Amino acid sequence: MSNSRRVVVTGASTGIGQATARLLATRGWRVVAVARRRERLEALATEIGCEYWAADLTDEAQVEELAAHVLDRGHVDALVNNAGGAIGVDPVAEADPTAWSAMFERNVLTALQCTRAFLPTMRARGGDVVFLTSTAAHDTYPGGGGYVAAKHAERVIANTLRRELVGEPVRVIEIAPGMVRTEEFSLNRLGSREAADRVYEGVAEPLVAEDIAEAIVWTLERPRHVNIDSMIVRPLAQATNTVVARTSP
Repeated sequence: MSNSRRVVVTGASTGIGQATARLLATRGWRVVAVARRRERLEALATEIGCEYWAADLTDEAQVEELAAHVLDRGHVDALVNNAGGAIGVDPVAEADPTAWSAMFERNVLTALQCTRAFLPTMRARGGDVVFLTSTAAHDTYPGGGGYVAAKHAERVIANTLRRELVGEPVRVIEIAPGMVRTEEFSLNRLGSREAADRVYEGVAEPLVAEDIAEAIVWTLERPRHVNIDSMIVRPLAQATNTVVARTSP
C-alpha cells in the first residue's frame, strides 16, 4: 500500500507497540518509534527503516524535546499512545501508593503529555490520536485496582478529548485489549517468568501483539469521516476480565 502518512508510536521497543510499528511500516507509513531503550529502537530501525527517538515519556521535558525533534522533520498525522504497563496485583486494602503513582504516570501522564505535544498541528491540519487502554478501562477485577484506576483515567482522557474537539479534523480512537500474551507485560507486572506464564495457563489462544496491531492499523486507515470511538478486543476464550475458559492441567 502506498502511504505517505507519518505516525509516532510510543512504547515501540516491545510488545504491541513494536508490532504496530512493524505493521504500519509494511503498510507504507513513515514510523517514528519511541521508547526508553535506545538499543531496541536501533534494532527496530535497522529492521523496518523507521525513525526513532529514545525518551522517558513520564518526563515532560523529554516529551517536549521529542516533539520538537519530530515536528522539526515534518508533520505528524497520527499518534499511537501505547506506552504504559501494570505493577503488581495487590488488593486495594494493601495497596502500595508508590506503585499506583507509577502506574498513573506510565499510563495516564505519558498519554496526556504526548497528546498535548502533538495535538496543535493535528488541529490545524488533521490527524488521529489513538489511546491503547485495556479491558481494565471498562471493568475491574480483584488485584487490579491500581492498573484499573489508571486505565479508566486514560479512557476518560480520550472520551473527554473527543467531545472537546468535535467539529475539528482530529479523530480520537480507543483500543482496549483483553488478554494479550506479550514478552514483557505480565513479566514486568509479576516479576518472574513462572508467575507470568501462569496468567495464560490453560488458555487455548490468548491474543498476541500482532492481533492488536491489526486493530490499530485498521482504525487509522478508515476513511476520514469514520471514527472508531472505542474497540474492545478479546480472545475467544475470554468473556470478561475474570471469566476465562481454561483447560484442566
